[in-house]
Amino acid sequence: MKCTIVGMWGGFPKRNEPTSGYLVEKDGFCILLDAGSGVAAHVQNYVDLNDLHHVFISHYHYDHSCDLGSFLFARMINTQLGRVDRNLNVYGPADGDVERQVDKVKHNTFCPYGEDSTFQIGPFSIVFHRNAHSVETYALRITDDDGKCLVYTADTNYRQSLAKFSEGADVLITECSLYEDEEGERVGHMSVGDVCVLSERSGAGKVVLSHLPHYGNLEELADSFRKSGAGEAVLAEAGMEIEV
Repeated sequence: MKCTIVGMWGGFPKRNEPTSGYLVEKDGFCILLDAGSGVAAHVQNYVDLNDLHHVFISHYHYDHSCDLGSFLFARMINTQLGRVDRNLNVYGPADGDVERQVDKVKHNTFCPYGEDSTFQIGPFSIVFHRNAHSVETYALRITDDDGKCLVYTADTNYRQSLAKFSEGADVLITECSLYEDEEGERVGHMSVGDVCVLSERSGAGKVVLSHLPHYGNLEELADSFRKSGAGEAVLAEAGMEIEV
């Protein structure tokens, strides 16, 4: 299983670098986790849109979902042009407005999910964890048919239940919106200190710090993680490929 980081900024994109989007591939199957600002354009550096049939949205804040419309219209237009003959499946928390938005555009299908949902897509099994965030939000755990596991936290406060959900992950892509001396509980995000606790208690393997802030020295996030004794973590970068 391979994961390509399409974008990793929190809130809004940087020049030529999108907000949240993560492409997971194996054996010719691919799924996209989140469709933030700039993701629809940049994911085409890694996969043809007509080969991408499954998009999972963790929640509907713009930095995770605002390119959804671009994916819907790409599938409608490319179907009309005869370039693809399969609907695009959009998975997200149950929401009537979003369901109507997806179903209104031909050749797209909305698939609602909740914390007890499970999907099997090719070699991937996907399950969910209800996060502590300002809107209904889910972390995703993707396990392939070789037993390799990737966890994507999406946006959340730290919770022991999230550590349990992430237990034994080979790769943990975790939001890291705040520096060590910042408090995340009020804003529904994790500081690097929270991420250290999540990593230690989950026993995750490779840790990737994502949903990065637009201020400060980002290297301080990785340094704080290292100094905590939690091990090593890498900062997410647009285009980074991660073998799971």
